[in-house]
Amino acid sequence: MAGRTHQRTREDHASELAEDYVEAIAEVIDRRGVCRAADLVRLFGVTHATVNNTVARLQRDGLVTTSPYQPIELTALGRRLAMQAKQRHEIVEAFLIRLGVSPQTAAIDSEGIEHHVSKETLEAMKQVLEHGWPGSASQG
Repeated sequence: MAGRTHQRTREDHASELAEDYVEAIAEVIDRRGVCRAADLVRLFGVTHATVNNTVARLQRDGLVTTSPYQPIELTALGRRLAMQAKQRHEIVEAFLIRLGVSPQTAAIDSEGIEHHVSKETLEAMKQVLEHGWPGSASQG
């Protein structure tokens, strides 16, 4: 069991960066109409080289398209991954707030948790948000 747990954590870490980037690209496009490398440099506080390397990896993986000095666009696969990451983030953040965590802390904590939460746990969180705690009379 422990070996599978650690392997899943390593796999989660491998996809975490891609998810963060495609989610950020989608948000910038929604807000500004286009996303450029400089937007990601500012957003993540990293160098242009870091952004360029990451975007190249995303392009290799079929998540984005771009050319030198051109905006970064999400492919259909990239848009789907961004939407899934955003939904997971929103569910985890809302669940933490339901637990009584402050909105500021929930926003920060959900950034890390969203990448590691299983489908089963995410579905349980969603059920609590939609129907209240199991066995409780109150609905939420």
